[in-house]
Order: sequence, then structure tokens, then C-alpha cells
Amino acid sequence: MKKQSKSHHHSLTELNITPLLDLAFVLLVIFIITTAPAVNDLQINLPTASSNPKDPPPKINNVTVDNAGKVYLNTRPMELKDLLDSLIEFRKADADLSVVVRGDSAVAYQKIVQVLDVLAQANVSKVGLATEPAGP
Repeated sequence: MKKQSKSHHHSLTELNITPLLDLAFVLLVIFIITTAPAVNDLQINLPTASSNPKDPPPKINNVTVDNAGKVYLNTRPMELKDLLDSLIEFRKADADLSVVVRGDSAVAYQKIVQVLDVLAQANVSKVGLATEPAGP
């Protein structure tokens, strides 16, 4: 009968996980690198789109910001406070309120953000941004 050393049996019962940990760390690094957001500091013109927009459904309200920064709700001029009050009234009438923000390409971006903040305060969750199709 053969006798085997105790250390030989002991080494077979342990699992060396060092290569597995190395593989896990490599996969983690690859995952972090590939999911990092791409930052692009290029000058772009946001109000154009490559496809033609579909016809909007009839229940959509338009909030328009012209190049002077004036705000309109369905062609009616108003201040941001009045816009908030009107949107709250519209939400009471229709809980599924949809709003499309139409901003002029020359308007300050801060003005569009203010309008989006008013929409958030009025709990309007269906918000879209209108664009023009890109020319040929």
C-alpha cells in the first residue's frame, strides 16, 4: 500500500484563486474604460435633425422661446410664473400632458433650461424638444 504525504493531499484541496482575481480585475478595468462617456468639445448646432419629425399628436402643447428670449405657450406670450400656473391648470385637466419645447437656435441655452425647470415644477413628464430637419 502506498503512503502519500499529508502535504500532497492538503495542496489538492485548496483552490488557488489568484488567477481568477487577476481576470476579474482586468475585466473590471476593461468595463470601466469602455463605459466611460465620450466627451466631445466640438462646436455643434443643436436645432437640426437628420430625419423628418412625425406629425405631432393633437394633444401636444407647444412652449416656444424666440430669439429674444420671450416665452409663448401655444402662441400666447407669457412670463415663466404665468407659464407655471398655466401648466398646472393644464395638468389638472389632463394628467397625461405632453409639451414640446421649441427654442430658437440663437436663444441663450439658460433660457431653455429655465423653461425645462418650469416644466419639472409643474410635473410635466412628457417633454420633447423640437428640431428642424437638416438641409440637403
